[in-house]
Amino acid sequence: MIHEEKSHDVVRKSNRQKAPNLESLRNLSLANPQATALIAGVDEKGAAVSMTAIREVPLTLFVNDREVVTMMTIGDLPRELAVGYLLNQSLIRTPHEIVGIDVDEEIHTVVVRTKTPTPFEKRRAALTSGCAQGTQFLDMMEDLTAKRLPASPPYRASSLITLGKAILAAPSLYQQAGAIHGCVLAHGARALIYIEDIGRHNAVDKIAGYMALNAISALDKVFYTTGRLTSEMVIKTVQMGLPILISRSGYTAWAVSLARQANLTLIARLRGKRFYVLSGRERVIFDEPERPDLPDPISEQKNAQHPKNTSAEKGTHHGKRG
Repeated sequence: MIHEEKSHDVVRKSNRQKAPNLESLRNLSLANPQATALIAGVDEKGAAVSMTAIREVPLTLFVNDREVVTMMTIGDLPRELAVGYLLNQSLIRTPHEIVGIDVDEEIHTVVVRTKTPTPFEKRRAALTSGCAQGTQFLDMMEDLTAKRLPASPPYRASSLITLGKAILAAPSLYQQAGAIHGCVLAHGARALIYIEDIGRHNAVDKIAGYMALNAISALDKVFYTTGRLTSEMVIKTVQMGLPILISRSGYTAWAVSLARQANLTLIARLRGKRFYVLSGRERVIFDEPERPDLPDPISEQKNAQHPKNTSAEKGTHHGKRG
């Protein structure tokens, strides 16, 4: 089935349509009934078991009549993913360049039509460290040297800790099946939008597209990812204009260097009340008292689990990540 949207429907402006409700956390990916499938198998004793698995669906993106990329995704939010990808790759500068979006669910394609041609074929691409093998245009990395995020409202450590707890407690596809990454757009301590996908770069692009199509300001928002903090994550966050990037995971040296260069506040290894601010510490208000005796919640959870640790198999929120 083809869903077509004309130019006046592409960006939902506040004077024409009610803005989305951002008062409480919504995991948009949970609305996708095709995101998971039941898989039959046997356990270590040979007993039959039924397990939930994430589905992988190819989505091919066209700009006008040119094929740009095929992405492996969970099949939801194709408009947001397409627009976010184009914005984060600087293939378009603003959603107002788009005159229409056509989605064909049967053949898994999305066609974005723009006012003027987009000469993406002349640009140099590089494979990224994304777990679903993303791409990043090299001139985009070079353009980052000229970008520096403006000053933004301060962020309290207490809000950061509350946010982390809220995200962990929120229903998710990860809780159902694992093998998936999540990204959250937040305001202060309040998580607003939760989106998941196989690759963390897909989840980022969906957030970017959702923000663009709903005209959501980035200046007072923070961005949370369950994945590693790599150069790709920093570049995309800066492209989106978000001043603070948070992760429960680790980081690369280049990501930290790029974040410092772009004036991005980078916060890694958020676990309970523990975290590391690696750049942009001037935005953070340290209003939480030090608790050196505070146990590590991740270690406690692992110790409480059965010796056969399934969290490593899930590989997104706990343990190693793809």
